[in-house]
Amino acid sequence: MLGFIHFADNLSAWFGKAFAWLIVLMALGTGYEVFVRYVLNSPTAWALDVSFIMYGTLFMMGGAYTLSRGGHVRGDFLYRLWQPRTQAKVDFVLYLFFFFPGVTALILSGWKYASRSWGYGEVSVNSPAGVPIYQFKTVIVAAGILLFIQGIAQVCRCIIAMRTNKWVPAREDVFETEDLMMQKANTAEKDAHP
Repeated sequence: MLGFIHFADNLSAWFGKAFAWLIVLMALGTGYEVFVRYVLNSPTAWALDVSFIMYGTLFMMGGAYTLSRGGHVRGDFLYRLWQPRTQAKVDFVLYLFFFFPGVTALILSGWKYASRSWGYGEVSVNSPAGVPIYQFKTVIVAAGILLFIQGIAQVCRCIIAMRTNKWVPAREDVFETEDLMMQKANTAEKDAHP
């Protein structure tokens, strides 16, 4: 189980980090649009659609990565007070009855939308440029498959936590600036007062 957890975490991290580069492309595209619109008075017909497509792709492809790092929003005002074994039991039930049916529906409906869209070469109706969007509909299926794989890993984490009363920790590769600053301040304070 640990091997699959590490595989799924690494797969989700790779896709999440690879698609995170869309932020740079979005910033460049938006900067270009602002320049040509307000400086050259010649707006593009494609910028809005492309930024929507890139943002949607980033959002969808980052879902499994966020799940692998425990970054999704949860109402844990009670949850955090429970033992890991109890948390795992609740998570296990929620994954089986809500997560997997929802993700399965995402994959199946995404497949239907994507295949139809590829069939007639769908383009955006929001701009005169006719930006193709069939490839974006395929992202729905890819994101669903990644979420499904990561969900299996999360269920494995639940099973281990139910047995051991300890969570298999997610690899920490992203830190909040505030946490880093607090860590640095604590280290400096310890060094100043040995």
